[in-house]
Parts: sequence; structure tokens; C-alpha cells
Amino acid sequence: MNPIIQAVEKNLDFTQNKTLKQMVYDAFRKTIILGDIPAGTRINEKEFSDVLNISRTPIRYALQRLVSENLVEHRPRIGIIVKGISIRDAYEIYDIRKSLDALAAERAMKLMTPQDFAELTALLETGEALNAANDVDAVLKNFSDFNAFLYEKSQMPRLKAIILELQTYLVYFRDVAVRSTNRREEALAEHWLILRAMENQQAEQLQQLMHEHLDRSLTFILQEMERRKIG
Repeated sequence: MNPIIQAVEKNLDFTQNKTLKQMVYDAFRKTIILGDIPAGTRINEKEFSDVLNISRTPIRYALQRLVSENLVEHRPRIGIIVKGISIRDAYEIYDIRKSLDALAAERAMKLMTPQDFAELTALLETGEALNAANDVDAVLKNFSDFNAFLYEKSQMPRLKAIILELQTYLVYFRDVAVRSTNRREEALAEHWLILRAMENQQAEQLQQLMHEHLDRSLTFILQEMERRKIG
């Protein structure tokens, strides 16, 4: 099987309670964002339909949505070409995160109980242990859990829903950063500083720390994207 089609099929989850066209869209979107379909690749709608035994209608729907998101483009007489994530996308996503993550952290700080702070402390301690064991995949999940915890404790479901729309992008960027030992250790230290500011109810300090944390992450991501020749 074509490895690109195989990558999409791997992300095609039929267990979800969604329409077929939504599942196909989710699979294509995730595969492209994670870089499993390289930029410049032409997507042959008929080939995907034949190999995956899926009507061309949901595939066409998925590709049209991806065109609107600028992840693929339609070129006359050529077809659909993958664009993937760009440096411009990274700037946009991190600008959004700086606003939303800072808001979630400050709101969570005001609502968290002593038990919540104890749970967050335990979560960071687990992250330190996983990092010491060099269990990179587990550290990646730990970082995701840290952010999810803040959004959950902010008690702002609409804010949480917005960030979920960006989840695949966030997983991609976080994975790039966590694979680097230096950035991983820096981020862990930054998480501890964020926790201390929350415990001390230092709203202004918390905002500054959140912005600095994300600025450092963005700087690292941009360096990696340039090294990988991703424009």
C-alpha cells in the first residue's frame, strides 16, 4: 500500500461517533499536521477512494475543508497539493496560545483548591521522574496533561473547546520540543515557576511567566522548522 495512504488509514478512527466525512477529514488533517504527508505531495482522490474503499464524496469534503484551512491547495490542472504547517502557522498558533493559556492559568489559579495544587505538584514531580528515565513519550503526555489540567480547573468549557480545535497542532509542536533534551528540561523548570506563581496568587507574574514560556517554545520550534527547511 502507498505509505501516504497507509498513514491516513492509521489515523482513520471508525470507533468515533462521527459521520464518515468528519472522520475522513480528521484523519487527513492529523496526518498532514503531523508531517506524515510531506509538503508538495499530490493527493490523488481516486486512489485514496479505491484503496480505502471509501466513496470519493467524503474525501472530496475533507480536501475542500483542508483547502479552506490552508493545509492543502488546489492547483489548476494538477490537483490537490499538500502545503503542511508553515512558519506563519507557528506564529499564529503561539499568539493564540499566549492569550488562551494565560487566561486559563489565571482563572485556574483563582479557583484551585489546596488538593488541586497538590495534584498539580504531583503531576510535575511525575514529569521530572519520567524525564530522568528518558521516557520521552511519557514526558510528552505529561506536558499535555499539565496544560489540560489548567484548562480543566479554569472551569471555562468554551475556552477548552477552542483549544481542542488546535490540539493536533499543539501535539505536533510539543512533540518537536519534547524530543530535545535541553528544551524539555527548560520547559519542566518553567512549569515549576508557573506553579509557584499560581500558589502565591501572583497574577502579573503568572502572565509574564506564561508568555515567556511560550515565547521560548516558539523560538525553539522556529529554529527546528528552519533546520528542517519547513517554510
